[in-house]
Amino acid sequence: MPSTTVGQVIRCKGSSIRCLAWEAGKPLVIEEVEVAPPQAMEVRLKILFTSLCHTDVYFWEAKGQTPLFPRIFGHEAGGIVESVGEGVTDLEPGDHVLPVFTGECKECRHCKSEESNMCDLLRINTDRGVMLNDGKSRFSINGQPIYHFVGTSTFSEYTVVHVGCVAKINPAAPLDKVCVLSCGISTGLGATLNVAKPGKGSTVAIFGLGAVGLAAAEGARMAGASRIIGVDLNSKRFNEAKKFGVTEFVNPKDHGKPVQEVIAEMTGGGVDRSVECTGNINAMISAYECVHDGWGVAVLVGVPNKDDAFKTHPMNVLNEKTLKGTFFGNYKPRSDLPLVVEKYMNKELQLEKFITHEVPFSEINKAFDYMLRGDSLRCVIRMDA
Repeated sequence: MPSTTVGQVIRCKGSSIRCLAWEAGKPLVIEEVEVAPPQAMEVRLKILFTSLCHTDVYFWEAKGQTPLFPRIFGHEAGGIVESVGEGVTDLEPGDHVLPVFTGECKECRHCKSEESNMCDLLRINTDRGVMLNDGKSRFSINGQPIYHFVGTSTFSEYTVVHVGCVAKINPAAPLDKVCVLSCGISTGLGATLNVAKPGKGSTVAIFGLGAVGLAAAEGARMAGASRIIGVDLNSKRFNEAKKFGVTEFVNPKDHGKPVQEVIAEMTGGGVDRSVECTGNINAMISAYECVHDGWGVAVLVGVPNKDDAFKTHPMNVLNEKTLKGTFFGNYKPRSDLPLVVEKYMNKELQLEKFITHEVPFSEINKAFDYMLRGDSLRCVIRMDA
């Protein structure tokens, strides 16, 4: 890492919403961006690989939230520490890291609790486009501030991130693979392994077979589930899901009764565990009602619309069906992500099958096209090309 850049403003190319892309949904434009040095408790990262998550697309389209532009998107990535700000003691230039959209300050009650990963200081904030230290952006073009996105903004050759949102990982881990662990894959994987906790030989239903749902299925496979039932409205996803351990498939459109009743009939009363990864309120209700009474556990991962209401009969609760929610798979970013990376290094976790496309940074808009067409699970973007 060139030492001459430490403490200096770096000029680099970043995908910023600017010029012809002031409005939501317009193609990203490659612009030269000035990236300021890190301030107290911040690190500046050189991003080597980043991938596209549906959350980037959702906020780029500005659906259901207040638009904040111009902005640099991106939050699934792998890179190297270029420089550190005052007070940073556990990272140094050259460290291999994963920036994460949520954080771990290690000081608040959530961080000190073994049961929570919802840091008071660094929990995701999609509306904040500036740094916590001074309420200002570290990005600018000709003096004009460019907003950050969920504290990461990885669609840039360099970015500045709060130290609590940076996980130091094994330098031998290939960043072009483990970069996908920064968000969706870890969310689905942890929802199963950390929250649902299926036992060996158990039955598991996965609602939604996108990248997060397939990661949840991968977790069920790793846990030794005997039956993994994939539920999706798109039957084209079924064959791909077999690679992730899914053994049976249900398309709710193929049945004239609620899908929870179909699953109950298939399993003799319901599955042991279910994981919902769609954000659709009806799927959430079905995921809860399809688990077996007495011991069934349903885990909600998808984010519902703000006006949705979860409705079920109270007898489902009295009959000891358990409903849980999860945030980032209950992983603490700094403490737990390095261990997830080791699962990949030890060949317990397979990441290659999630990566369906790869493009150079100059063609970043292709990644958006792939996702909008439903062609990709994860598209990795090479920042050096």
